[in-house]
Amino acid sequence: MIGIVVWYAIRYPFERRAKRVRIVSHRRSGLDRLALASALFGLAILPAFYVVTGIPRAADYPARSWAIFVGALMFALAMWIFRRTHKELGRNWSVTLEIRDRHELVCEGPYALIRHPMYTSFLLMGLGQAFLLSNWIAGPAGIVGFVVLFFARADKEERMMLEIFGSRYRDYMGRTKRIIPYLY
Repeated sequence: MIGIVVWYAIRYPFERRAKRVRIVSHRRSGLDRLALASALFGLAILPAFYVVTGIPRAADYPARSWAIFVGALMFALAMWIFRRTHKELGRNWSVTLEIRDRHELVCEGPYALIRHPMYTSFLLMGLGQAFLLSNWIAGPAGIVGFVVLFFARADKEERMMLEIFGSRYRDYMGRTKRIIPYLY
């Protein structure tokens, strides 16, 4: 629950600021909305429901202190990356696939190593959630939400960035990985 509150506290000011910057083009679609809803359900709604109600109890298993420690570390790292990505993107940030007025290609901070550090933070949130919630349904729901969001959007985002930034983005793709530094 604390993680969900921190996540929203990080996102809220950027969301407010982003509404003031004109959108030049977008690639929003029904699939995009479904992917966002899937991530929200798996990373926030279902785990919050489980924490508040304990449902589905039948899928519980014993919690382990080492798993809680690992999960908390992963979640803390996820929040740090999440905050850094928002800070680096600044006025370029948006929830959906959008190009803002005077959009810039960001290659600093976490973007120096990976092209999609916000997805990295979602992956770490999902993994952290799996360790923190000792329930076979609520625990891995965040990973499922991440997978749906990432595979529904990452390719579209990269095509959009190639259209806007051309060879600069292609060069950037050549020197960075997608979501895991040095691996993928």
